Amino acid sequence: RRAGAQQMLHCRCPKCFSLPARKRVRKQVPSLTLLSLPEEVLLCVLQCLSAEDLLTVRAVHSQLRDLIDSNSCVWARVSFKDRWPAPDTVWLFERAAEKGNFEAAVKLGIAYLYNEGPSLSDEGRADLCGRMAARFFSLAESLRSPMADPFIWVFIRPPWSLSGSCCKAVVYDHLKAESDTNLERKGTLLHCLFRVLQLFDDEEKHMEALAVLEESSNCGSVQSSYLLWEQNRSAAMCDPGRYLQCVRTLRDYAAKGCWEAQLSLAKSCASGNPLGLEPQACVDLVAQLFLSCPSPARQAEDLRRQGINDTMRYILVDWLVEVTTMKDFSSLALHVTVGCVDRYLSRRSVAKARLQLLGIACMVICTRYISKDILTIREAVWLTDNTYQYEDLVRMMGEVISVLEGKIRIPTLLDYGEVLQSLLPMERRSTHLFSYICELSLLCSPLAVPSPARLACATLLLTRALHNYAPVWPNQLVENTGFSKEELVPCALLLYIKCFSQDAPKDYRHVSLIGVKQRFESDSYQQISKELVMGFKELCQVLEVPDVEPKFDPPSASGHSADMHTFLSSPSSNSKRRREDSMQTHRGSFVATPTAELFTQEETLLGDILDWSLDASCSGYEGDEESEGERATETSALTFQLQLSMESSDRLVHCRALSSDEDGMSETEPSSTSSSKGPLCIDLHSSGYSSVQSSSPSTATAPTLVTCSLSPLSPVSASASASPGFRLLVPMQRPCDSAHRQVKRKNTAAHSGGEIDMEIEKEEEKITVANASFIS
Repeated sequence: RRAGAQQMLHCRCPKCFSLPARKRVRKQVPSLTLLSLPEEVLLCVLQCLSAEDLLTVRAVHSQLRDLIDSNSCVWARVSFKDRWPAPDTVWLFERAAEKGNFEAAVKLGIAYLYNEGPSLSDEGRADLCGRMAARFFSLAESLRSPMADPFIWVFIRPPWSLSGSCCKAVVYDHLKAESDTNLERKGTLLHCLFRVLQLFDDEEKHMEALAVLEESSNCGSVQSSYLLWEQNRSAAMCDPGRYLQCVRTLRDYAAKGCWEAQLSLAKSCASGNPLGLEPQACVDLVAQLFLSCPSPARQAEDLRRQGINDTMRYILVDWLVEVTTMKDFSSLALHVTVGCVDRYLSRRSVAKARLQLLGIACMVICTRYISKDILTIREAVWLTDNTYQYEDLVRMMGEVISVLEGKIRIPTLLDYGEVLQSLLPMERRSTHLFSYICELSLLCSPLAVPSPARLACATLLLTRALHNYAPVWPNQLVENTGFSKEELVPCALLLYIKCFSQDAPKDYRHVSLIGVKQRFESDSYQQISKELVMGFKELCQVLEVPDVEPKFDPPSASGHSADMHTFLSSPSSNSKRRREDSMQTHRGSFVATPTAELFTQEETLLGDILDWSLDASCSGYEGDEESEGERATETSALTFQLQLSMESSDRLVHCRALSSDEDGMSETEPSSTSSSKGPLCIDLHSSGYSSVQSSSPSTATAPTLVTCSLSPLSPVSASASASPGFRLLVPMQRPCDSAHRQVKRKNTAAHSGGEIDMEIEKEEEKITVANASFIS
């Protein structure tokens, strides 16, 4: 037993005796968090956040809070996209502005100037708002490059209030006082004061403005030095010695980076050799201006990602042309406005419903910068038929200035055109044709892709070809621009296709959008838009390229998109006004909406209503007289509420600014070849103008690529989902001798859903793709 017990005691079987299991010790892997990143990488991440997200991250951990508070670069780069100062967020904007955030400073300055956002008591409001606006305007200007053109004067320029307190005058006084104490910003502030003073009609103000300009030039402002040079230029023209010194001074300003001086120097050298340089050196100086022109940042794909197609942009620009014609603004103001719209869309997405708001906000800013007569905020709101409110337009102006970083004026197609015409002058009628093609090019998105210098040369080439200049592109132009004829022929043919061969988009009444064509039907342009242009085959013979007539594919149901038809309703149409074979009458006799001939009693009643509508529902700071006299304005306008054709009731496409799950339109954009020896590839997708209207209504076609061999590529199908549109209207000037008053009336389609459905069903029987239908 003892032995058995001993055996049992020392039994090594698994049941009686088991070795302890060996435990596996797992190594703990340290968890990776945001704090694990290097500080340089973490700062880059924080700079990309919005203001609200930055506050949330700051509250997560004390280390993040210390990192954010101790680095000014985070606050300087934080985004305030679609955010506006409010009573509970003013402190956040002020903190970011003090740390160097340009967007926060601009929005605070505009918010205080127009009393839109921060809640202030009525007592002393103009003085307090003016003092705060001057503080942040000055701060915003100091955050820009010293070579940048000052912009804050745009918001405080006349007209001022003649009675009561005016916030603009308060801002002016504070900026003037700051210029005496702040030597670092003195040149810039004095330049702003000069731009304000020169717009007054008082002779004393003009004398004071000239003294301020000279002082600003002495303080180192290159912009003021150039403006002072322009003031003394005419006096120096009489004396050759003084003129030579004047041109040498201009060359110094151009070398410092002032692009206005560079353009003036190029025009001087193009028309002669005032500096006495070698001929080749003078040629190289002009060619450098064209070859150094940067290409636009916006590409056609950028708009399509936002759900904005070429037709939507076409309609917006056509409406801006109508506003320009009604207000008698210059063509330069129109070009700068469209340029600001394109630059904004290339950097930031915008909802379709706010596309018109963006366009009118850019026009308000650009007319204040360029023209003496401005488009006031309340008038702009009224032109949109109060689709947007006063505060909406004020805030969009802040968005535009902040996104464009205060850079309003940049070289345009017209600027390079002036250099070309100084280099090789043309007849007056050919000059009008050049201007006509330049404005037509604004309508087409593909024509915004080439640089302004290249597009100006292509426009000149097309103008000379259409008016039979020989040689069509002489060696003088080749040497001074750096562009050969072979490089410009594809762009010139694209211009011809878009401007003269394709039909313009039509509204729901099948009436073409030809605002530019009617603008150039006036006698001041020698009715150049009525001129018959040569055919495509003849143009190809002049340009020495294969003379193959381009053919357009028939409409394809698979290539249509509901978004394309959404904006086909004209913002500026009247069948009588749009009919090209109608008799010529004054532009003001046309109206943008069907009008009713009213009896005298109805005229009086509706006249009172229209006068009242100009002042109702408008806000702003007290004493701002920028909108006085609008009650007497002689304008009439129409609102089109754009209806949408839907695939299904629960399927909507939103803009990227509103939703992240967007089905964007993806359409390929062809690139034009740079040699005339190979087959020419021309984009025929975007709509353009036609000199001769077709008798039958045309519908939008799918994007295609057509070569000289006439082998079209297969179109790319786009999303057919509908999306919200925006309201467009066209203001037309009413003639003083009009026999009947023209009344602004809303389209009743927005209030008659059943009738719209019936109309859509009827249209579907006629066409393959459902279009938006409207009932006036």
